[in-house]
Amino acid sequence: MFIIELLKAIFYGIVEGITEWLPISSTGHLILVQEFIKFNQNKDFVDMFNIVIQLGAILAVIVIYFRRLNPFQPGKTAREIQITWQLWAKVVLACIPSAIFGLLLDDWMEAHFYNFVVVAFMLILYGVAFIWIEKRHQNVQPQVTSLARMSYRTAFYIGCFQVLSIVPGTSRSGATILGAILMGTSRSVAADFTFFLAIPTMFGYSGLKAVKFFIDGNTLAFSQLIILLAASVTAFIVSLYAIRFLTDYVKKHDFTVFGQYRIVLGFVLLAYWLLTLML
Repeated sequence: MFIIELLKAIFYGIVEGITEWLPISSTGHLILVQEFIKFNQNKDFVDMFNIVIQLGAILAVIVIYFRRLNPFQPGKTAREIQITWQLWAKVVLACIPSAIFGLLLDDWMEAHFYNFVVVAFMLILYGVAFIWIEKRHQNVQPQVTSLARMSYRTAFYIGCFQVLSIVPGTSRSGATILGAILMGTSRSVAADFTFFLAIPTMFGYSGLKAVKFFIDGNTLAFSQLIILLAASVTAFIVSLYAIRFLTDYVKKHDFTVFGQYRIVLGFVLLAYWLLTLML
């Protein structure tokens, strides 16, 4: 039984590692996977598991971009150090809206919106948004072509878009990428800022979920710890490839294909939901 649960955890880690960075909603996909491949664990653990395994994916960003994110990196010039500190300031500023609304609405959203149907509708809604925005910006030259040139106001507005991701199926990366493009950034800048914004956002959110898990009187069994670690390590390894894939992809392509994927998957899930109601 434990081996089966461990294999499930590894599969969940693969899904998380891919979907955390592609704008197709990691939490939404985990909810969908659990409709078909259910954990034999209590609900509180599963809810915490879905969020905490994202730390594995976040660590991949730190590893890949460590030099760029580290202001104390040997060999950096004074200007490079200044740019690094400015980047962190923009990231922290952009995290403020989601920190406020996440704390206020997390429990309510989880009770009312963490379900199959909401995920399907949000996949379709933001799929249409991706296609529409890409078509609208097809011949528009981006005003912000590097993170160093991004203003603090733009960073804050992108952080406001991140708030939308508290609804499952939205995609944190999808919401911030759409917001960044609307604010005039290039696709590569939008993707990079999304990666960096994930670090404090997901560390904070994962910490909040873990604290709530224990405050509610739950304990973490050794087998559950192994399951959590297995999924997190898998998400870390897969994320190393997913991040590189997305950074290379946006150099030559737009995000239309992800919008199309979201729409198709959303309608398939709605069809499945209607079928289950009729049976």
